[in-house]
Amino acid sequence: MSEGVARLGELADHPVVSTLARVFAAAGRDLAIVGGPVRDALLGRTTHDLDFTTDARPDEILALVKPVSSVQWDVGRAFGTIGARVQGEQVEITTYRADSYDGVTRKPTVEFGDTLEADLTRRDFTVNAMALRVPARTLVDPTGGVEDLLAGRLRTPINPAVSFGDDPLRMLRAARFASQLEFTVDDDTRHAIKDFRHTLQIVSPERIQAELVRLLATDDPVRGIRVLVDTGLVEEFLPEIPALRLEVDEHHHHKDVYEHSLTVLRQAIALERQRHPGSAPDVPLRLAALLHDIGKPATRRLEPGGGVTFHHHDVKGARMARKRLQALRFDAATTTVVSRLVELHLRFFGYAEGAWTDAAVRRYVRDAGDELERLHILTRADVTTRNKRKAQRLASAYDDIESRIATLREQEEMDAIRPELDGNRIQEILGLKPGREVGEAYRFLLDLRLDEGMVGPEEAERRLREWWAARD
Repeated sequence: MSEGVARLGELADHPVVSTLARVFAAAGRDLAIVGGPVRDALLGRTTHDLDFTTDARPDEILALVKPVSSVQWDVGRAFGTIGARVQGEQVEITTYRADSYDGVTRKPTVEFGDTLEADLTRRDFTVNAMALRVPARTLVDPTGGVEDLLAGRLRTPINPAVSFGDDPLRMLRAARFASQLEFTVDDDTRHAIKDFRHTLQIVSPERIQAELVRLLATDDPVRGIRVLVDTGLVEEFLPEIPALRLEVDEHHHHKDVYEHSLTVLRQAIALERQRHPGSAPDVPLRLAALLHDIGKPATRRLEPGGGVTFHHHDVKGARMARKRLQALRFDAATTTVVSRLVELHLRFFGYAEGAWTDAAVRRYVRDAGDELERLHILTRADVTTRNKRKAQRLASAYDDIESRIATLREQEEMDAIRPELDGNRIQEILGLKPGREVGEAYRFLLDLRLDEGMVGPEEAERRLREWWAARD
């Protein structure tokens, strides 16, 4: 924590902070850095946001920042927030708030407050309810945030029933911060989430989706997912996840699908970092890893002799994933990527059981399309067996298929596999007009290309004429 105290000093010395502190002090107004920047400084973490709170009202905030900023925006004026760019950095300054909620919607009745302490107690968690007054450099912590930081604990500043009743989205934030900060949720807060999980129904799907994305983008989202599942909150918006906890009887045995899915998620993140160091978190890949087996509960069959099957759970799961992501208002691109990866995640295991022809490898690449790299990661992450020999065999098989793909790509530019004759040439050779028959001929030539590689335009034309004659 001593390092954190030093970081607070560095935060107060930040040129942007110093500039704004001087301007507000000259006007006789209070100014404090609030929330995440203070928390992260005390944890010794780098902070990228500068959020402030003040007793000045929005119009006065705007007047004070104009002389020291290059641009200002007031889209949040009704909520007391003025944004500005100061010395090249974006800041937000908000008037003290003392809002009230009606319990029917998340939209508060906006009321401006008069004290910093009252403003802080209305925030989501104690570790986010601390402020650093500037230029005085006084830490204000009315709800015990420092103690909770030291304990690695998430706790609401007020009674959690009241806090979550005011804004149910805070329950989702508890899971996100549990992962982001690697903290535990204290017992009272956890019990309140269980009791008030149904109130999440007043939160829009878009806001729920945004919090889910933030959770999945953390270094270890599994910790937060466990909070969601253990409290039952996830059942309100993603019930397919707790459904993975299939009952296992004494006669039929299979791996724990829920724990397997969490392991796959963690392994996918590790591979993502290994293969693409420094890249932004790949949320569609992480969603696919979490959801890849959601078709299993609906397809499970208990076979005589103790066997268990999940036939076509990949196809079923893809449909379920698409439906759920659409309900959560994910964009079409993300929905398509995730559902496609879920559908394809089993395809490789046929390769591991027997060598594929070059045609089969080409089809694998064609079917994966732009998601081939994500499919590589997901498929490798899906190996969670404790049998080291089996795991090594599967890893070697996938090394082999990636090597073959690279070789074929060099030989044939597989990223853009097309027939050797285009639609115009097909029409000329067969004397056709644009229509369904041209599409059928195109698919015939594409299959020829996938099965045999490049055969040359003349041979492709000869094969096309043969196919056409036999078709008639």
